[in-house]
Amino acid sequence: MSNEPQPLSNLLYATLGAIWLTLSPLSLADMPRVTEGLLFTAKGSNTVGAELVPRMAEQYLQAKGLINISRQALGRENEYRVIGFQSNQTQPSYIDIAAHGSSTAFEGLDNQSADIGMASRRIKSEEVQMLTHLGDMESFAAEKVIAIDGLAIIVHPQNKLAALNSEQVAKIFSGEISQWSQLGGGQGDIVRYARDENSGTWDTFKNLVLGKLPLAKGTARFESNDELSKHVAGNINGIGFVGLAAVNKAKALAIYNQGTEAMLPTEIAVATEDYLLSRRLYLYLSPNSSNPLVNDFIHFAQGQAGQSVVEDVGYVSQNPSLVKPDLNNIEDPDYLALVKNAQRLSVNIRFNAGSAELDNKALQDVARLAAFMAQPEQQNQQLLLIGFGDAKQTASRATVLSKLRATAVKMALYNQGIGSAPVAGFGASKQVDGSNKERNQRVEVWLQ
Repeated sequence: MSNEPQPLSNLLYATLGAIWLTLSPLSLADMPRVTEGLLFTAKGSNTVGAELVPRMAEQYLQAKGLINISRQALGRENEYRVIGFQSNQTQPSYIDIAAHGSSTAFEGLDNQSADIGMASRRIKSEEVQMLTHLGDMESFAAEKVIAIDGLAIIVHPQNKLAALNSEQVAKIFSGEISQWSQLGGGQGDIVRYARDENSGTWDTFKNLVLGKLPLAKGTARFESNDELSKHVAGNINGIGFVGLAAVNKAKALAIYNQGTEAMLPTEIAVATEDYLLSRRLYLYLSPNSSNPLVNDFIHFAQGQAGQSVVEDVGYVSQNPSLVKPDLNNIEDPDYLALVKNAQRLSVNIRFNAGSAELDNKALQDVARLAAFMAQPEQQNQQLLLIGFGDAKQTASRATVLSKLRATAVKMALYNQGIGSAPVAGFGASKQVDGSNKERNQRVEVWLQ
């Protein structure tokens, strides 16, 4: 079955505190409002809120039957109002969006100026503590992944470099490497461009690349991904980092670290989160939200229609798709024998840190896989689940743990009514991250 909300009539809600029915998405006409016309407010990440959520809001209002839908810029940069009209009313219904950085998402939820927080990074522990009055902000009810993005390291299109390792990138942005000649990328002083302090893109880059290193003095900072990309594309000596949808006229480099192959932020590498600088884009809400339309919008955003918007904007959809794999670089004969007649699905299942429990994205992905396998064209096929992990004291222990994770996925699918082939585990034989062992703990999904 599709996760998309379907039109529903004769559904009445007596108060804003009425329970949202996940199996019965709402009609806007039935929804009471705190402020006349205002459906909900979203605040946070520029990566999520500059184009993705406004576009989703437009499609959402259209799916609910509104007409004359438009987007209006408000008085401050990166703030928008998406407006639509019900056919029998002159009063508009609207959604307000303010995109000033991921940290503002949680500030907005805390002071109740936002119903939805938009973030291009996961909520921090101190933000979880700050929002305990709302409930468990790390729970499935509060944390919703709406897209996958690749943090692209970009240079001028005429730059000779094709790849950098993460250590080189860190040294560039900390100022330790200051000349392109040190990297074989031509002559000239390196000119650095970075996102601003409020940005989740900056926070992700700092955590994944810089670590404890400081950003080099004199680095130009930007609130907007697109503005940063435009400056890099216009400067032969420029380098910066942006979300995947903002590469535009710049050139993305392949990235690698110790023990892994250099990968470009391609759709399959980002979708499976195998790309070293892949990241999730989130919507957060109070798990006890009293506005049913908030849940309804997120239901739409995570469904097939919402994920199609993700693709249109330039991020990577979570709708499962089949990919013809490149088997030429596979060295393990047992792994090759297992997958040579199968097709890779654009989904990796990942887990809560240090456990075999599926994380919040994985719980949603299992439902997507179940819907995918229920389609008529998959009637005579089955899923193949292959577990991988990080290195342990012994190779045999790593293999057992990787197989245990594949078994956990098999059981989750079984609970959705979907059978699968016997699972396989290959331990630490196929690392995607040489420094973060938890990213290696994953289950690949194939179709055979």
